[in-house]
Amino acid sequence: MAPADSNFQHSHTSSNTVCVINASGHLGSALVERLLLRGYTVHAAVQHDDEQMQFNGLSCENKKLKIFRSDPFDYHSITDALKGCSGLFYAFEPPQDQPIYDEFMVEVEVRAAHNVLEACAQTETIDRVVFTSSVTAVVWRDDRKSTASELDETHWSDVNFCRKYKLWHGLSKTLAEKTAWALAMDRGVNMVSVNAALMMGGPDVSITHPYLKGAAEMYEDGVLLTVDMNFLVDAHICVFENISSYGRYLCFNHVVNRHEDALKLAQVLTTPSAAPMLPQSYEQDMRIIQQRISNKKLNQLMVDFECGSQVH
Repeated sequence: MAPADSNFQHSHTSSNTVCVINASGHLGSALVERLLLRGYTVHAAVQHDDEQMQFNGLSCENKKLKIFRSDPFDYHSITDALKGCSGLFYAFEPPQDQPIYDEFMVEVEVRAAHNVLEACAQTETIDRVVFTSSVTAVVWRDDRKSTASELDETHWSDVNFCRKYKLWHGLSKTLAEKTAWALAMDRGVNMVSVNAALMMGGPDVSITHPYLKGAAEMYEDGVLLTVDMNFLVDAHICVFENISSYGRYLCFNHVVNRHEDALKLAQVLTTPSAAPMLPQSYEQDMRIIQQRISNKKLNQLMVDFECGSQVH
């Protein structure tokens, strides 16, 4: 019987070149750095000229890094960045001139996902796409109180529920991911998605982050989750390299299900003077909300994953 870690051989042996779109985001830039450490040649695609600056020093030092100017609404710029790549890591970043999640953003994110997957379908060397989605594409459902089972990768947020309560982040992530899956299945693109919790440690993580709309309800439902950036990066690389990975993977490593945890999270997300005051009753302090979501699928996949550098 083959050892478990024999799954960690990428299926395309002729190319260790991968593309990261959008490489200028916090997750994207962390992925670029980790992929370079693991021996990949990386095509880092950024949307704006000023975003190339963050990689200038790195690209001089590392011949395996190539910077591309790529707009998710310009199909040809995506195909240029993908040329010769065996894999793509795709994480949507809101445009600089439209950073707020609203109804307009839904259309923007869906269109970007469609363009990127279409470009992958047209690029013969692409073996696998890792599509970054969100926990918000899983948890927002009308029946979330009544369903007895834990939420997992088989569940989807209800788009009508999201529209009704103006949960634009959830709506955007749900429709963009569904668009990507439909295209991937139709065009034979090998795709896996990482449905990430709120990523901690990023410069844009604050109490106003669109992920957190409905945070009180998520907390009460046992689905208020966060993920450390390093764990999230590991998860992306693991699902890419492990040939047995498939479908969707919920990715989180902390469940906020105690009053004390909620208070700590609120303090991290706000300036001390603006930290919200939560009720201090004894019963509330002691209560532990039952976790109602599972990341078992990802945890099983990552058992044998080695997160350091790897010779390719």
